[in-house]
Amino acid sequence: MISRRDFLQTSMAASALLGASGFGQWGRLAAQQALTQDQLLQFETFGNVSLIHVTDIHAQLKPIYFREPSINIGVGDNKGAVPHVTGAEFRKMYGIEDGSPSHYALSSGDFEALARGYGRVGGLDRVATVINQIRADRPDALLLDGGDTWHGSYTCYHTQGQDMVDVMNALKPDAMTFHWEFTLGSERVNEIVEGLPFAALGQNIFDAEWDEPAELFPPYKFFERGGVKVAVIGQAFPYMPIANPGWMFPEYAFGIRDEHMQEMVDQVRSEGAELVVALSHNGFDVDKKMAGIVSGIDVILSGHTHDALPEPVLVGETVIVASGSNGKFVSRVDLDVRDGRMMGFRHKLIPIFSDVITPDPEVARLIDTVRAPYESALTEVIGKTDSLLYRRGNFNGTWDDLICDALLSEREADIALSPGVRWGPSILPGQDITREDIWNVTSMSYGAAYRTEMTGEFLHVVLEDVADNLFNPDPYYQQGGDMVRTGGLGYRIDITRPQGSRITEMTLLSTGEKIDPSKTYQVAGWASVNEGTEGPQIWDVVESHIAKQGTVTVSPNTSVNVVGA
Repeated sequence: MISRRDFLQTSMAASALLGASGFGQWGRLAAQQALTQDQLLQFETFGNVSLIHVTDIHAQLKPIYFREPSINIGVGDNKGAVPHVTGAEFRKMYGIEDGSPSHYALSSGDFEALARGYGRVGGLDRVATVINQIRADRPDALLLDGGDTWHGSYTCYHTQGQDMVDVMNALKPDAMTFHWEFTLGSERVNEIVEGLPFAALGQNIFDAEWDEPAELFPPYKFFERGGVKVAVIGQAFPYMPIANPGWMFPEYAFGIRDEHMQEMVDQVRSEGAELVVALSHNGFDVDKKMAGIVSGIDVILSGHTHDALPEPVLVGETVIVASGSNGKFVSRVDLDVRDGRMMGFRHKLIPIFSDVITPDPEVARLIDTVRAPYESALTEVIGKTDSLLYRRGNFNGTWDDLICDALLSEREADIALSPGVRWGPSILPGQDITREDIWNVTSMSYGAAYRTEMTGEFLHVVLEDVADNLFNPDPYYQQGGDMVRTGGLGYRIDITRPQGSRITEMTLLSTGEKIDPSKTYQVAGWASVNEGTEGPQIWDVVESHIAKQGTVTVSPNTSVNVVGA
């Protein structure tokens, strides 16, 4: 007798052959602007339940350019496994033709040339069109938002997230979970959540004082769809007080809490759930580990690490879906649920090519309305770039190199540190840099650019700590994000080494001297989680630097020597 896991694997393979899984037919179109909206949205309806997944939008209301990472290193059991496969190897794995639309959407190679041909991606008015089309085909489809929604732009900062709340409400989600939202401060988050017309879920959001589930964030919600009782369980980002300032939300505690997740799965099953969906902001590798520990989850809709995978990954009998970031993709998952069990599925990762998809006029008007009070500030040109500016990749994003250059010059520092966050659109060579562009890669509620003294020994501790977050072989010790970006400082990193011994050969680039553990250096950085951090806001620092440069050029960064990848 065929096992259920084997049956699901067969279902996934059949879906791929039918063009209903992953990149489907659009991945095999000619490398030219011959796409149509109908081709992008073509889907052979399957089963009786449909899920629509968006995640990690980071407040990007308008179409953008967004380059996928060229380096995404996996360690431990995840070495060489998706999403830790990039470039030509990734394209070969999925049968993606060079120069095709799927090459542009899913891979970093030839990004500039392909971007000029295929244009911008995203825009929530285009996302709305896709969602509406899916609902036209499957009216009771569940729309689920994986979080990192109310953060990441000029207008989001100045409206305390209200721009995103208004636009997302217009899309009519059924549920969401959370991460960067909490950096608005718990008072503001509570205010928004109390007024949401949909479920705000987090089985791992606890009251810090009483160590019990927080009342404002129920662990799950039931939905009746296609004659099926569906339970959606929320999983917020587990490491909030570590990765972000805990003083902004002191009444809440987080954590993975996989034992509590198992309790919730068992509970919803006992209450008649025939399909169990985890709406997660764990990060992909953490979701894979959790899927191997917690039994009974049918689908995990994964977020946080911004991975875009054209096909789901199967862990046991759990299907894990990764839907990218910045409004660049929408995932559709159709499921066949019979006799209380998921019997098969079809999936499509839909790229939001903004020149191909017609904007939804109602949502387009709403976006223009929420942006209108800020339009003159948003569109002011600060400078121009001769270089491709991008952020994604484990090391050396050029946007962060530019931010480090700004910190070094504007703050008169020896060394600059910029966080390895993964949000932020790209800019093509020859484009103007507007104020909005700068805010898209710097906007946060704790953006003070500090200047302080650090010993060489402490700098080593900082780099080792971040490296362990990224390269610890146990996913439960990984908190997402990439390696801290450094300006004025070079080093060697051996990712195969244990914590405390990965970072060597630290060098002060201005002199070529080795970093002295006992010597003190002037260090500038931003995004400190410490309360009361003082300094100018990072967006002002970067704007001043770019304005003085006029046209910026970011040289290739060769200051980090990566070993063991």
